[in-house]
Amino acid sequence: MDRSTVTPVEILHRWQAGDRPKAPDFEHLAFWELADDLRARAFGITPDNVADVVRCKTDLFFSLLDELHTFPLKSTVFLETLWNLWLPLAMQLSTAKQSLNRPLIQGILGVQGTGKTTLCQVLRLILGKLGYSTVSLSLDDLYKTYADRQQLQKADPRLIWRGPPGTHDIDLGIAVLDKLRGSQTHNLAAVDNPRADALKPDIIKNIEIPRFDKSAYGGAGDRSQPEIISGADIVLFEGWFVGVNPVVDAKLSEFLAAAPFPISTEGDCQFARDMNAKLHDYLPLWNRLDRLMVLYPQDYRISQVWRNQAEREMMAAGKSGMSEAEINRFVEYFWKALHPELFIKSMLEGERVDLVIEVLGDRTVGKICRAIDLKLSD
Repeated sequence: MDRSTVTPVEILHRWQAGDRPKAPDFEHLAFWELADDLRARAFGITPDNVADVVRCKTDLFFSLLDELHTFPLKSTVFLETLWNLWLPLAMQLSTAKQSLNRPLIQGILGVQGTGKTTLCQVLRLILGKLGYSTVSLSLDDLYKTYADRQQLQKADPRLIWRGPPGTHDIDLGIAVLDKLRGSQTHNLAAVDNPRADALKPDIIKNIEIPRFDKSAYGGAGDRSQPEIISGADIVLFEGWFVGVNPVVDAKLSEFLAAAPFPISTEGDCQFARDMNAKLHDYLPLWNRLDRLMVLYPQDYRISQVWRNQAEREMMAAGKSGMSEAEINRFVEYFWKALHPELFIKSMLEGERVDLVIEVLGDRTVGKICRAIDLKLSD
């Protein structure tokens, strides 16, 4: 049989049904690993190492076989996503961690609904099989308290919802990431101050990971009890503008001149300018990131649909939430603050992003590539 006609999913289904790997299986899988040139380059797969990669992925797949039912995503392309994205990504993070003498901080950037939370849950399961302790931290977990945001809104009435730059406790985020970075070596990396004193080993015992309850105060949200951990090998730091840098004024003005929806008034334009300026405050936080990946929606506007779905699921679980009209205004408010067409694309044009994962309209994965290869393929 022509090996190109045997797909990885067919092989994985057989393995899941009880078959054991055979030599032709490895040949077929190696062929498909190299068939997608963009994905192969993204994960460093070459003709010289492809056999080892397939063996490692196979071992990892079988170690997870009895736990696949616990994964948070059950779609028709589950096994395909597992093989093509989740397994090699976990292996890539493992390799990156091994090159450090401290925990790895992986940034995950994606607009609402692109699957950041699901990705973190899956990676934690797989990385656990590789022997790594992992903690997830969301930019949402760093929101200022409800009371503080009420005061913030009085000072700037435009901040009607949580989310835009300025509604987070940046110092809290820096403190948490620094404690996590020092949790193994007990020595903080000199990100901002090269002459900073080493953190004494007896300072770090329990690390408080802030958590945020989005359902509190009728959907306005507030801090909840922090999670207490002793440390982690890998930190997954996700959020809708994690790692996003401000764009230069000229580029922003050119973009705003085209009146991109939903930015339509001079007040909207000024809000966009002010939010762009606020991004400068976040740069010390982004400096803690070792790597940054982008979950890049094929069409950013679909996030409005996804957000509605998520809110309905939350309310079905017994929590309070927002109506569809409120959600639409909420999502458009985010677009007015930091428009995805400008800020996400600007990040892909820079040097900061290591990996791009395209998310299609049905939430399945499209291209998996390096940012530089995405630009070349467009």
